[in-house]
Amino acid sequence: MTGTNLIYRGSEWDFESLHRAHEAIEEIALGELGLDVYPNQIEVITSEQMLDAYAAIGMPLMYHHWSFGKHFAREELLYRKGARALAYELVINSNPCVSYVMEENTMTMQALVIAHAAFGHNHFFKNNHLFRQWTRADRVLDDLAYAKHYISDCEQRYGLQAVEGILDAAHALMGYGVSRYAPKRAATTKDRIAKAESRRQHEQSTYNDLWRTLPSKGKEPLAGSEVQDNGATNSLSLPEENVLAFLANHAPKLKDWQREILHIVRRMAQYFYPQRQTKMMNEGCATYVHYQIMNRLYDTGRIEEGSMLEFLHMHSAVVTQPRFDDRRFSGMNPYAIGFAMMRDIARICDDPSDEDRQWFPEFAGNGHAMATLRDAWSEYRDESFILQFLSPRLIRDMHLFAVGDESGLPYLAVEAIHDESGYREVRQRLAEQYDMLKHEPEIEVTEADLTGNRRLVLTHRVRGGRLLSKNDCNRTLCHIANLWGYRVRLVEVDSESGKTLNDYDVVAMP
Repeated sequence: MTGTNLIYRGSEWDFESLHRAHEAIEEIALGELGLDVYPNQIEVITSEQMLDAYAAIGMPLMYHHWSFGKHFAREELLYRKGARALAYELVINSNPCVSYVMEENTMTMQALVIAHAAFGHNHFFKNNHLFRQWTRADRVLDDLAYAKHYISDCEQRYGLQAVEGILDAAHALMGYGVSRYAPKRAATTKDRIAKAESRRQHEQSTYNDLWRTLPSKGKEPLAGSEVQDNGATNSLSLPEENVLAFLANHAPKLKDWQREILHIVRRMAQYFYPQRQTKMMNEGCATYVHYQIMNRLYDTGRIEEGSMLEFLHMHSAVVTQPRFDDRRFSGMNPYAIGFAMMRDIARICDDPSDEDRQWFPEFAGNGHAMATLRDAWSEYRDESFILQFLSPRLIRDMHLFAVGDESGLPYLAVEAIHDESGYREVRQRLAEQYDMLKHEPEIEVTEADLTGNRRLVLTHRVRGGRLLSKNDCNRTLCHIANLWGYRVRLVEVDSESGKTLNDYDVVAMP
Protein backbone atom coordinates (compact mmCIF):
# COMPACT_ATOMS: atom_id res chain seq x y z
CA MET A 1 0.00 0.00 0.00
CA THR A 2 1.62 3.23 -1.13
CA GLY A 3 -0.60 5.57 0.87
CA THR A 4 -1.34 7.86 -2.05
CA ASN A 5 -5.02 6.83 -2.07
CA LEU A 6 -5.60 7.11 1.68
CA ILE A 7 -8.60 9.23 2.62
CA TYR A 8 -7.23 9.80 6.14
CA ARG A 9 -4.34 8.91 8.42
CA GLY A 10 -4.39 8.20 12.15
CA SER A 11 -7.27 8.60 14.57
CA GLU A 12 -7.81 12.37 14.52
CA TRP A 13 -10.46 13.79 12.22
CA ASP A 14 -11.34 17.15 10.71
CA PHE A 15 -14.14 18.24 8.43
CA GLU A 16 -12.00 17.88 5.31
CA SER A 17 -11.28 14.23 6.11
CA LEU A 18 -14.98 13.67 6.87
CA HIS A 19 -15.80 15.07 3.45
CA ARG A 20 -13.28 12.80 1.73
CA ALA A 21 -14.60 9.78 3.62
CA HIS A 22 -18.18 10.60 2.70
CA GLU A 23 -17.30 10.89 -0.99
CA ALA A 24 -15.39 7.58 -1.01
CA ILE A 25 -18.17 5.78 0.87
CA GLU A 26 -20.85 7.27 -1.36
CA GLU A 27 -19.00 6.06 -4.46
CA ILE A 28 -19.05 2.47 -3.18
CA ALA A 29 -22.58 2.60 -1.72
CA LEU A 30 -24.25 3.99 -4.82
CA GLY A 31 -21.95 2.72 -7.55
CA GLU A 32 -21.10 -0.78 -6.35
CA LEU A 33 -23.83 -1.75 -3.88
CA GLY A 34 -26.63 -0.04 -5.81
CA LEU A 35 -28.13 1.72 -2.78
CA ASP A 36 -30.82 4.38 -3.16
CA VAL A 37 -30.69 7.02 -0.43
CA TYR A 38 -32.06 10.40 0.60
CA PRO A 39 -29.61 13.34 0.51
CA ASN A 40 -27.40 13.20 3.59
CA GLN A 41 -27.01 15.80 6.32
CA ILE A 42 -24.26 14.86 8.80
CA GLU A 43 -23.98 16.82 12.05
CA VAL A 44 -21.27 16.52 14.70
CA ILE A 45 -22.51 16.71 18.30
CA THR A 46 -21.04 16.35 21.80
CA SER A 47 -21.60 13.45 24.18
CA GLU A 48 -23.90 15.66 26.27
CA GLN A 49 -26.01 16.42 23.19
CA MET A 50 -26.13 12.69 22.44
CA LEU A 51 -27.33 12.05 26.00
CA ASP A 52 -29.97 14.72 25.54
CA ALA A 53 -31.14 13.01 22.35
CA TYR A 54 -31.24 9.66 24.19
CA ALA A 55 -33.50 11.17 26.82
CA ALA A 56 -35.87 12.62 24.21
CA ILE A 57 -36.71 9.15 22.75
CA GLY A 58 -33.97 9.45 20.14
CA MET A 59 -35.22 12.70 18.59
CA PRO A 60 -32.70 15.56 18.93
CA LEU A 61 -35.27 18.17 17.85
CA MET A 62 -37.96 17.55 20.44
CA TYR A 63 -40.41 19.43 22.64
CA HIS A 64 -39.77 19.69 26.39
CA HIS A 65 -41.21 17.33 28.97
CA TRP A 66 -40.20 16.51 32.54
CA SER A 67 -39.73 12.81 31.76
CA PHE A 68 -36.96 13.64 29.27
CA GLY A 69 -35.03 15.45 32.01
CA LYS A 70 -35.47 12.46 34.31
CA HIS A 71 -34.13 10.10 31.65
CA PHE A 72 -31.24 12.48 30.92
CA ALA A 73 -30.15 12.49 34.57
CA ARG A 74 -30.20 8.69 34.69
CA GLU A 75 -28.37 8.17 31.39
CA GLU A 76 -25.75 10.79 32.28
CA LEU A 77 -25.04 9.13 35.64
CA LEU A 78 -24.62 5.70 34.03
CA TYR A 79 -22.36 7.18 31.32
CA ARG A 80 -20.16 9.13 33.73
CA LYS A 81 -19.77 6.09 36.01
CA GLY A 82 -18.77 3.92 33.06
CA ALA A 83 -21.78 1.63 33.48
CA ARG A 84 -23.08 2.35 29.97
CA ALA A 85 -21.56 3.46 26.69
CA LEU A 86 -23.18 5.82 24.23
CA ALA A 87 -24.19 4.95 20.71
CA TYR A 88 -21.71 6.16 18.13
CA GLU A 89 -24.44 7.63 15.98
CA LEU A 90 -28.07 8.66 15.77
CA VAL A 91 -30.08 8.87 12.57
CA ILE A 92 -33.47 10.39 11.73
CA ASN A 93 -35.72 9.02 9.01
CA SER A 94 -36.20 12.27 7.15
CA ASN A 95 -35.53 13.87 3.80
CA PRO A 96 -32.71 14.88 3.95
CA CYS A 97 -31.58 12.02 6.19
CA VAL A 98 -29.96 13.53 9.29
CA SER A 99 -27.10 11.57 10.90
CA TYR A 100 -25.59 12.73 14.18
CA VAL A 101 -22.02 11.65 14.97
CA MET A 102 -20.12 12.32 18.19
CA GLU A 103 -17.08 14.55 18.15
CA GLU A 104 -15.32 12.08 20.51
CA ASN A 105 -15.28 9.40 17.79
CA THR A 106 -12.06 8.50 16.03
CA MET A 107 -11.81 9.01 12.28
CA THR A 108 -12.27 5.29 11.65
CA MET A 109 -15.40 5.37 13.78
CA GLN A 110 -16.68 8.40 11.87
CA ALA A 111 -16.19 6.53 8.58
CA LEU A 112 -17.97 3.49 10.02
CA VAL A 113 -20.86 5.65 11.23
CA ILE A 114 -21.24 7.36 7.85
CA ALA A 115 -21.37 3.98 6.10
CA HIS A 116 -23.73 2.52 8.71
CA ALA A 117 -26.19 5.38 9.21
CA ALA A 118 -25.89 7.75 6.27
CA PHE A 119 -26.09 4.94 3.71
CA GLY A 120 -27.24 1.70 5.41
CA HIS A 121 -30.10 3.05 7.53
CA ASN A 122 -30.78 5.74 4.93
CA HIS A 123 -31.37 3.18 2.18
CA PHE A 124 -33.61 1.11 4.44
CA PHE A 125 -35.67 4.16 5.46
CA LYS A 126 -36.21 5.24 1.88
CA ASN A 127 -37.04 1.85 0.38
CA ASN A 128 -38.73 -0.35 2.99
CA HIS A 129 -42.46 -0.62 2.35
CA LEU A 130 -43.46 0.01 5.98
CA PHE A 131 -41.54 3.27 6.11
CA ARG A 132 -42.96 4.39 2.78
CA GLN A 133 -46.46 3.62 4.04
CA TRP A 134 -46.26 5.13 7.51
CA THR A 135 -43.72 7.96 7.34
CA ARG A 136 -43.65 11.16 5.31
CA ALA A 137 -39.88 11.68 5.32
CA ASP A 138 -40.13 15.13 3.75
CA ARG A 139 -42.31 16.32 6.66
CA VAL A 140 -40.54 14.79 9.67
CA LEU A 141 -38.22 17.71 10.46
CA ASP A 142 -40.96 20.27 9.89
CA ASP A 143 -43.34 18.30 12.14
CA LEU A 144 -40.73 18.13 14.91
CA ALA A 145 -40.04 21.85 14.69
CA TYR A 146 -43.78 22.60 14.67
CA ALA A 147 -44.38 20.35 17.69
CA LYS A 148 -41.61 22.00 19.68
CA HIS A 149 -42.83 25.52 18.88
CA TYR A 150 -46.52 24.71 19.41
CA ILE A 151 -46.07 23.05 22.80
CA SER A 152 -43.75 25.83 23.96
CA ASP A 153 -46.38 28.38 22.92
CA CYS A 154 -49.08 26.41 24.79
CA GLU A 155 -46.95 26.46 27.92
CA GLN A 156 -46.79 30.26 27.71
CA ARG A 157 -50.52 30.61 27.05
CA TYR A 158 -52.09 27.98 29.31
CA GLY A 159 -49.43 27.19 31.89
CA LEU A 160 -46.77 24.53 32.26
CA GLN A 161 -48.87 22.33 34.54
CA ALA A 162 -51.83 22.18 32.16
CA VAL A 163 -49.63 21.25 29.20
CA GLU A 164 -47.69 18.63 31.16
CA GLY A 165 -50.95 17.03 32.26
CA ILE A 166 -52.01 16.55 28.64
CA LEU A 167 -48.57 15.29 27.63
CA ASP A 168 -48.46 12.84 30.54
CA ALA A 169 -51.75 11.32 29.43
CA ALA A 170 -50.75 11.31 25.75
CA HIS A 171 -47.41 9.62 26.46
CA ALA A 172 -49.15 6.95 28.54
CA LEU A 173 -51.32 6.16 25.50
CA MET A 174 -48.59 6.47 22.88
CA GLY A 175 -48.61 2.71 22.25
CA TYR A 176 -52.28 3.00 21.26
CA GLY A 177 -51.87 5.95 18.91
CA VAL A 178 -51.52 4.05 15.63
CA SER A 179 -54.15 2.66 13.27
CA ARG A 180 -52.20 -0.49 12.49
CA TYR A 181 -54.01 -1.75 9.42
CA ALA A 182 -54.83 1.29 7.33
CA PRO A 183 -53.16 4.62 8.12
CA LYS A 184 -55.63 7.41 7.61
CA ARG A 185 -54.70 10.36 5.49
CA ALA A 186 -53.84 13.36 7.62
CA ALA A 187 -56.40 16.14 7.63
CA THR A 188 -55.61 19.05 5.33
CA THR A 189 -55.22 22.59 6.57
CA LYS A 190 -58.62 23.43 5.08
CA ASP A 191 -60.24 20.58 7.05
CA ARG A 192 -58.60 21.67 10.27
CA ILE A 193 -59.78 25.26 9.82
CA ALA A 194 -63.32 24.09 9.05
CA LYS A 195 -63.37 21.85 12.13
CA ALA A 196 -62.05 24.62 14.38
CA GLU A 197 -64.69 27.04 13.02
CA SER A 198 -67.42 24.45 13.63
CA ARG A 199 -66.33 24.09 17.26
CA ARG A 200 -66.21 27.87 17.69
CA GLN A 201 -69.75 28.26 16.38
CA HIS A 202 -70.95 25.45 18.64
CA GLU A 203 -69.40 27.08 21.70
CA GLN A 204 -70.94 30.42 20.77
CA SER A 205 -74.40 28.92 20.25
CA THR A 206 -74.33 27.12 23.60
CA TYR A 207 -72.95 30.12 25.48
CA ASN A 208 -75.46 32.75 24.27
CA ASP A 209 -79.11 32.06 25.20
CA LEU A 210 -80.31 34.06 22.18
CA TRP A 211 -78.80 31.51 19.79
CA ARG A 212 -80.56 28.62 21.50
CA THR A 213 -83.99 30.27 21.14
CA LEU A 214 -83.72 30.40 17.34
CA PRO A 215 -85.36 27.45 15.52
CA SER A 216 -83.34 25.36 13.09
CA LYS A 217 -84.14 26.01 9.44
CA GLY A 218 -86.23 23.33 7.77
CA LYS A 219 -86.33 21.08 10.89
CA GLU A 220 -88.24 20.79 14.11
CA PRO A 221 -85.82 21.66 16.94
CA LEU A 222 -86.16 18.42 18.88
CA ALA A 223 -86.21 16.13 15.86
CA GLY A 224 -83.28 17.96 14.33
CA SER A 225 -81.17 17.62 17.44
CA GLU A 226 -81.99 13.92 17.71
CA VAL A 227 -80.97 13.24 14.12
CA GLN A 228 -77.76 15.14 14.65
CA ASP A 229 -76.88 13.12 17.76
CA ASN A 230 -77.60 9.80 16.07
CA GLY A 231 -75.52 10.84 13.10
CA ALA A 232 -72.63 11.78 15.35
CA THR A 233 -72.79 8.42 17.11
CA ASN A 234 -72.90 6.48 13.85
CA SER A 235 -69.97 8.46 12.44
CA LEU A 236 -67.63 7.14 15.15
CA SER A 237 -67.03 3.94 13.15
CA LEU A 238 -66.53 1.78 16.21
CA PRO A 239 -64.66 -0.32 17.15
CA GLU A 240 -61.61 1.95 16.92
CA GLU A 241 -58.10 0.67 17.74
CA ASN A 242 -56.44 4.11 17.68
CA VAL A 243 -57.42 5.22 21.18
CA LEU A 244 -55.33 8.40 21.09
CA ALA A 245 -56.83 9.57 17.80
CA PHE A 246 -60.35 8.75 19.00
CA LEU A 247 -59.89 10.89 22.11
CA ALA A 248 -58.34 13.72 20.10
CA ASN A 249 -61.28 13.75 17.70
CA HIS A 250 -64.24 13.01 19.98
CA ALA A 251 -63.46 13.72 23.67
CA PRO A 252 -66.31 16.11 24.66
CA LYS A 253 -64.42 18.42 27.00
CA LEU A 254 -61.05 18.86 25.27
CA LYS A 255 -60.11 22.28 23.91
CA ASP A 256 -58.60 22.75 20.49
CA TRP A 257 -55.04 23.20 21.78
CA GLN A 258 -55.36 20.00 23.82
CA ARG A 259 -56.63 18.08 20.80
CA GLU A 260 -53.68 19.33 18.77
CA ILE A 261 -51.19 18.13 21.40
CA LEU A 262 -52.78 14.66 21.26
CA HIS A 263 -52.40 14.70 17.47
CA ILE A 264 -48.73 15.70 17.85
CA VAL A 265 -48.05 12.71 20.11
CA ARG A 266 -50.10 10.47 17.81
CA ARG A 267 -47.94 11.47 14.84
CA MET A 268 -44.84 10.71 16.93
CA ALA A 269 -46.22 7.23 17.68
CA GLN A 270 -46.83 6.71 13.97
CA TYR A 271 -43.21 7.70 13.22
CA PHE A 272 -41.88 4.96 15.52
CA TYR A 273 -44.38 2.30 14.43
CA PRO A 274 -42.39 0.93 11.42
CA GLN A 275 -39.14 1.13 13.38
CA ARG A 276 -40.54 -1.17 16.05
CA GLN A 277 -41.40 -3.76 13.38
CA THR A 278 -38.07 -3.64 11.52
CA LYS A 279 -35.43 -3.25 14.25
CA MET A 280 -33.57 -6.44 13.35
CA MET A 281 -33.73 -5.92 9.58
CA ASN A 282 -32.83 -2.24 9.81
CA GLU A 283 -29.76 -2.86 11.95
CA GLY A 284 -28.81 -5.93 9.92
CA CYS A 285 -29.01 -3.93 6.70
CA ALA A 286 -26.90 -1.06 8.09
CA THR A 287 -24.33 -3.44 9.61
CA TYR A 288 -23.99 -5.43 6.38
CA VAL A 289 -23.60 -2.22 4.37
CA HIS A 290 -20.89 -0.78 6.62
CA TYR A 291 -19.08 -4.14 6.63
CA GLN A 292 -19.02 -4.28 2.83
CA ILE A 293 -18.01 -0.64 2.45
CA MET A 294 -15.19 -0.70 5.02
CA ASN A 295 -13.76 -3.89 3.52
CA ARG A 296 -13.94 -2.34 0.07
CA LEU A 297 -12.14 0.79 1.30
CA TYR A 298 -9.34 -1.39 2.62
CA ASP A 299 -9.16 -3.56 -0.51
CA THR A 300 -8.76 -0.45 -2.68
CA GLY A 301 -6.05 1.04 -0.45
CA ARG A 302 -8.07 3.95 0.93
CA ILE A 303 -7.66 3.05 4.63
CA GLU A 304 -4.65 1.67 6.50
CA GLU A 305 -4.16 -1.68 8.22
CA GLY A 306 -4.43 -0.02 11.61
CA SER A 307 -7.76 1.53 10.67
CA MET A 308 -9.01 -1.83 9.42
CA LEU A 309 -8.02 -3.54 12.67
CA GLU A 310 -9.81 -0.82 14.65
CA PHE A 311 -12.90 -1.28 12.51
CA LEU A 312 -12.90 -5.08 12.92
CA HIS A 313 -12.60 -4.70 16.69
CA MET A 314 -15.63 -2.36 16.85
CA HIS A 315 -17.63 -4.41 14.35
CA SER A 316 -17.03 -7.64 16.29
CA ALA A 317 -18.24 -6.00 19.50
CA VAL A 318 -21.45 -4.89 17.76
CA VAL A 319 -22.35 -8.29 16.26
CA THR A 320 -21.46 -10.44 19.28
CA GLN A 321 -24.30 -12.67 20.47
CA PRO A 322 -23.85 -13.50 24.18
CA ARG A 323 -24.68 -17.04 25.24
CA PHE A 324 -27.79 -17.67 27.29
CA ASP A 325 -25.68 -18.17 30.44
CA ASP A 326 -23.66 -14.98 29.88
CA ARG A 327 -24.33 -12.07 32.27
CA ARG A 328 -24.71 -9.81 29.23
CA PHE A 329 -27.45 -11.92 27.67
CA SER A 330 -30.73 -10.05 27.16
CA GLY A 331 -32.22 -11.95 24.24
CA MET A 332 -31.28 -11.96 20.59
CA ASN A 333 -28.89 -9.18 19.56
CA PRO A 334 -30.61 -7.55 16.52
CA TYR A 335 -27.21 -6.60 15.07
CA ALA A 336 -25.95 -10.17 15.39
CA ILE A 337 -28.90 -12.05 13.90
CA GLY A 338 -29.57 -9.35 11.29
CA PHE A 339 -25.99 -9.28 10.04
CA ALA A 340 -25.75 -13.08 10.10
CA MET A 341 -28.91 -13.42 8.00
CA MET A 342 -27.70 -10.84 5.45
CA ARG A 343 -24.38 -12.66 5.01
CA ASP A 344 -26.18 -16.00 4.82
CA ILE A 345 -28.48 -14.74 2.05
CA ALA A 346 -25.43 -13.51 0.10
CA ARG A 347 -23.81 -16.95 0.56
CA ILE A 348 -26.92 -18.75 -0.69
CA CYS A 349 -27.01 -16.50 -3.77
CA ASP A 350 -23.32 -17.02 -4.63
CA ASP A 351 -22.37 -20.45 -3.26
CA PRO A 352 -25.43 -22.52 -2.31
CA SER A 353 -25.42 -26.08 -1.00
CA ASP A 354 -27.93 -28.73 -2.02
CA GLU A 355 -29.80 -28.01 1.21
CA ASP A 356 -29.98 -24.32 0.29
CA ARG A 357 -31.35 -25.13 -3.15
CA GLN A 358 -34.05 -27.26 -1.58
CA TRP A 359 -35.10 -24.62 0.96
CA PHE A 360 -34.65 -21.50 -1.19
CA PRO A 361 -35.20 -22.44 -4.86
CA GLU A 362 -36.29 -18.86 -5.69
CA PHE A 363 -32.86 -17.25 -5.25
CA ALA A 364 -30.28 -19.98 -4.45
CA GLY A 365 -27.38 -19.66 -6.89
CA ASN A 366 -28.80 -16.66 -8.75
CA GLY A 367 -25.49 -14.78 -8.42
CA HIS A 368 -27.21 -11.50 -7.52
CA ALA A 369 -26.68 -11.15 -3.79
CA MET A 370 -27.14 -7.38 -3.54
CA ALA A 371 -30.26 -7.41 -5.72
CA THR A 372 -31.77 -10.15 -3.55
CA LEU A 373 -30.90 -8.25 -0.37
CA ARG A 374 -32.26 -4.95 -1.69
CA ASP A 375 -35.52 -6.66 -2.57
CA ALA A 376 -35.75 -8.22 0.92
CA TRP A 377 -34.99 -4.88 2.60
CA SER A 378 -37.79 -3.33 0.60
CA GLU A 379 -40.57 -5.89 0.99
CA TYR A 380 -40.29 -7.50 4.43
CA ARG A 381 -40.49 -6.75 8.13
CA ASP A 382 -38.72 -8.71 10.91
CA GLU A 383 -41.35 -11.42 11.35
CA SER A 384 -41.86 -12.19 7.66
CA PHE A 385 -38.14 -11.83 6.91
CA ILE A 386 -37.26 -14.57 9.41
CA LEU A 387 -40.06 -16.82 8.13
CA GLN A 388 -38.80 -16.42 4.57
CA PHE A 389 -35.01 -16.34 4.87
CA LEU A 390 -33.75 -18.05 8.07
CA SER A 391 -31.83 -21.07 6.81
CA PRO A 392 -31.12 -24.45 8.46
CA ARG A 393 -27.40 -23.77 8.22
CA LEU A 394 -27.70 -20.52 10.16
CA ILE A 395 -29.90 -22.23 12.76
CA ARG A 396 -27.09 -24.76 13.26
CA ASP A 397 -24.35 -22.11 13.28
CA MET A 398 -26.18 -20.04 15.91
CA HIS A 399 -27.13 -23.16 17.93
CA LEU A 400 -30.82 -22.32 17.93
CA PHE A 401 -33.41 -24.75 19.27
CA ALA A 402 -36.86 -24.52 20.86
CA VAL A 403 -37.57 -25.11 24.54
CA GLY A 404 -41.06 -25.45 25.99
CA ASP A 405 -41.69 -23.95 29.42
CA GLU A 406 -45.20 -24.62 30.74
CA SER A 407 -46.04 -23.26 34.17
CA GLY A 408 -47.84 -26.45 35.19
CA LEU A 409 -44.84 -28.72 34.57
CA PRO A 410 -41.77 -29.03 36.83
CA TYR A 411 -39.35 -29.36 33.89
CA LEU A 412 -38.37 -27.81 30.54
CA ALA A 413 -38.90 -29.75 27.33
CA VAL A 414 -36.76 -29.51 24.19
CA GLU A 415 -39.42 -29.33 21.49
CA ALA A 416 -37.46 -28.62 18.31
CA ILE A 417 -33.97 -29.79 17.32
CA HIS A 418 -31.88 -29.73 14.14
CA ASP A 419 -34.00 -31.79 11.79
CA GLU A 420 -36.38 -30.72 9.04
CA SER A 421 -39.44 -30.29 11.24
CA GLY A 422 -37.28 -28.74 13.95
CA TYR A 423 -35.88 -26.11 11.58
CA ARG A 424 -39.40 -25.02 10.64
CA GLU A 425 -40.49 -24.93 14.27
CA VAL A 426 -37.47 -22.87 15.34
CA ARG A 427 -38.03 -20.45 12.49
CA GLN A 428 -41.72 -20.11 13.34
CA ARG A 429 -41.08 -19.50 17.05
CA LEU A 430 -38.30 -17.00 16.45
CA ALA A 431 -40.51 -15.10 14.00
CA GLU A 432 -43.29 -14.95 16.59
CA GLN A 433 -40.95 -13.12 18.96
CA TYR A 434 -40.84 -10.27 16.43
CA ASP A 435 -44.60 -10.20 15.79
CA MET A 436 -45.89 -7.12 17.61
CA LEU A 437 -49.52 -8.15 17.32
CA LYS A 438 -48.87 -11.23 19.46
CA HIS A 439 -47.11 -9.34 22.23
CA GLU A 440 -49.10 -6.11 22.54
CA PRO A 441 -52.59 -5.98 24.09
CA GLU A 442 -55.44 -5.76 21.59
CA ILE A 443 -57.48 -2.88 23.02
CA GLU A 444 -60.23 -1.04 21.12
CA VAL A 445 -62.85 1.60 21.80
CA THR A 446 -66.09 -0.34 21.43
CA GLU A 447 -68.75 2.02 22.84
CA ALA A 448 -69.03 5.77 23.28
CA ASP A 449 -72.21 7.47 24.49
CA LEU A 450 -72.18 11.05 23.22
CA THR A 451 -75.72 12.00 24.21
CA GLY A 452 -76.51 10.30 27.53
CA ASN A 453 -74.14 9.51 30.38
CA ARG A 454 -71.09 10.01 28.08
CA ARG A 455 -69.50 6.75 29.21
CA LEU A 456 -66.60 5.36 27.15
CA VAL A 457 -66.10 1.59 26.92
CA LEU A 458 -62.89 -0.15 25.85
CA THR A 459 -62.47 -3.87 25.24
CA HIS A 460 -59.29 -5.90 25.67
CA ARG A 461 -59.40 -9.17 23.75
CA VAL A 462 -57.25 -11.52 25.81
CA ARG A 463 -55.07 -14.03 23.95
CA GLY A 464 -53.18 -16.86 25.62
CA GLY A 465 -54.54 -15.93 29.03
CA ARG A 466 -52.33 -12.82 29.26
CA LEU A 467 -54.27 -10.29 31.35
CA LEU A 468 -53.34 -6.66 31.91
CA SER A 469 -51.49 -5.65 35.07
CA LYS A 470 -54.14 -4.21 37.41
CA ASN A 471 -51.98 -1.35 38.67
CA ASP A 472 -50.81 -0.30 35.21
CA CYS A 473 -54.33 -0.69 33.83
CA ASN A 474 -55.90 1.52 36.50
CA ARG A 475 -53.24 4.22 36.08
CA THR A 476 -53.65 4.27 32.30
CA LEU A 477 -57.45 4.33 32.55
CA CYS A 478 -57.17 7.38 34.82
CA HIS A 479 -55.34 9.17 32.00
CA ILE A 480 -58.03 8.13 29.50
CA ALA A 481 -60.82 9.25 31.85
CA ASN A 482 -59.19 12.65 32.40
CA LEU A 483 -58.94 13.16 28.63
CA TRP A 484 -62.47 11.90 27.97
CA GLY A 485 -63.92 13.89 30.85
CA TYR A 486 -66.40 11.23 31.96
CA ARG A 487 -66.56 7.64 33.20
CA VAL A 488 -64.40 5.07 31.39
CA ARG A 489 -64.87 1.30 31.53
CA LEU A 490 -62.48 -1.40 30.30
CA VAL A 491 -63.64 -5.00 29.85
CA GLU A 492 -61.21 -7.90 29.39
CA VAL A 493 -62.80 -10.60 27.25
CA ASP A 494 -61.37 -13.97 26.26
CA SER A 495 -60.80 -13.83 22.50
CA GLU A 496 -62.00 -17.42 21.94
CA SER A 497 -64.88 -17.97 24.36
CA GLY A 498 -66.04 -14.37 24.74
CA LYS A 499 -66.14 -14.78 28.52
CA THR A 500 -65.63 -11.62 30.58
CA LEU A 501 -62.45 -12.00 32.66
CA ASN A 502 -62.03 -8.56 34.25
CA ASP A 503 -63.98 -5.32 34.47
CA TYR A 504 -62.44 -1.94 35.32
CA ASP A 505 -64.33 1.29 35.91
CA VAL A 506 -62.70 4.71 36.39
CA VAL A 507 -64.18 8.17 36.88
CA ALA A 508 -62.52 11.35 35.62
CA MET A 509 -60.92 13.60 38.20
CA PRO A 510 -62.90 16.83 38.78
